[in-house]
Amino acid sequence: MEVILKEDIRRVGHKDDLVKVKNGYANNYLIPNGLAIAATESAKKVLAENTRQRAHKEAKLVADATALAEKLNVVKVTIPTKVSAIGKIYGSVNNIQVADALAKQGFEIDRRKIEIKDADKLTEIGVYDAKIDVYKNVYASVKIEVVDEEGKVTEVVKEAAPAKVKKEKKVKEIKAEEGAKSEKPTAAEGEVKAEKKEKKEKKTDKKEESAGEK
Repeated sequence: MEVILKEDIRRVGHKDDLVKVKNGYANNYLIPNGLAIAATESAKKVLAENTRQRAHKEAKLVADATALAEKLNVVKVTIPTKVSAIGKIYGSVNNIQVADALAKQGFEIDRRKIEIKDADKLTEIGVYDAKIDVYKNVYASVKIEVVDEEGKVTEVVKEAAPAKVKKEKKVKEIKAEEGAKSEKPTAAEGEVKAEKKEKKEKKTDKKEESAGEK
């Protein structure tokens, strides 16, 4: 189904974009919430006229957005949060916190236009990236530094290897030693072989002596 967006919607499009979406998404969410209108022929004509009138303003909007993106690209925000003794985060860090941190630096950015990259991997203190949809095809990247709100933990402490892994390694080492031992004959085995060889030689000598007497 074709709709005309009335607001910027992440991963869908920008205001006044003509986009195709699933019928259910349009009828049950976008249109009822005033985020879009059905792209009827009359609506398309109105959109075309508005686009024509707005064309001369577009260049300035893009230039302003580009300038803002350049400023944001060198920004770094700090987000304090609760962490464990080894630097693991309790809870999560979201785009609302990033928007608030940016506002403190004078950048009013709609939280819906902020996307934390690899958010599922943000589990410990450190520096991460957030992508900001500034305007149509104009994006910025902001550095996010997640720190301990109490200032006690300053680095991530790597956890020790699980005991199970160490146990398996020890078992392998023992088996390797046993294998090496089984390949080498023991002193007792060597004595038994030598004794058998000596008896065999004596038996042969006796046979030869008996043959010589005959």
